[in-house]
Amino acid sequence: MTLSDSGFLDIESQKLEYRMIGPRPDQAPTLVLLHEGLGCVGLWGDFPDKLQKATGCGVYVYSRAGYGKSSPVALPRPLSYMHDEARETLPRLLDAIGFQRGLLIGHSDGASVAAIYAGSHQDHRVGGLVLMAPHFFTEDMGIASIEEARKAYETGDLRQRLARWHADVDNAFKGWNGAWLDPDFRKWDITEFLAYIRVPVLVVQGEDDQYGTVKQIGVANQECYCPVEVALLPGARHSPQRDAPEAALQAISEFVARVLASETRAA
Repeated sequence: MTLSDSGFLDIESQKLEYRMIGPRPDQAPTLVLLHEGLGCVGLWGDFPDKLQKATGCGVYVYSRAGYGKSSPVALPRPLSYMHDEARETLPRLLDAIGFQRGLLIGHSDGASVAAIYAGSHQDHRVGGLVLMAPHFFTEDMGIASIEEARKAYETGDLRQRLARWHADVDNAFKGWNGAWLDPDFRKWDITEFLAYIRVPVLVVQGEDDQYGTVKQIGVANQECYCPVEVALLPGARHSPQRDAPEAALQAISEFVARVLASETRAA
């Protein structure tokens, strides 16, 4: 398909909002960005543009179903929603956009989706993963922060702030928050996929991440057989690309350059 600068992609019954920056997938390596649990195309801000400029790659950003201007989802979301995205939607999306070579760059929930995908698909088009503030298992402090987010949504201004980005803000928030606060979600754990990842990984995490500790980095180092690099950014919380944009951009763009250079030498 010919990708416009922005539009919608039909994946089965879902209409997914997207934005494409720079060269198209048939012209250059493509970085596919997977957003956080409350994210969408718009909430990436200008980070995709800066990433495109720094790397020369094409950058494809999309809103998963239930977010941004994409189709809503049925609530409550199944607790397997990240697995479902990685196993069902993402493979179809990559094929639909003509993805030929590049990296997956995920943030928070999106990082989990990227890890599940790479750990369950031998997709030789994907040369590396950038996992920002990833979740591989639940932690008490992360669940507590998600409970605080619910309070802020119900009694504070969080709903108002999110409403500018999501066509159905209740669908976006409740789909994410309801799943994470389900008692059965305490058992959610995707570390089993890490041993099956066969490409280099960069983990980017803020030192003050309120949703996850450095134990997430530890399990990646312990379980992955592939090379794992770590960028632990001071002064950053759960969104390194917003809290420490220059440091995050430098770490990611340098990693992308190394991965693509290594692929070129091996070809």
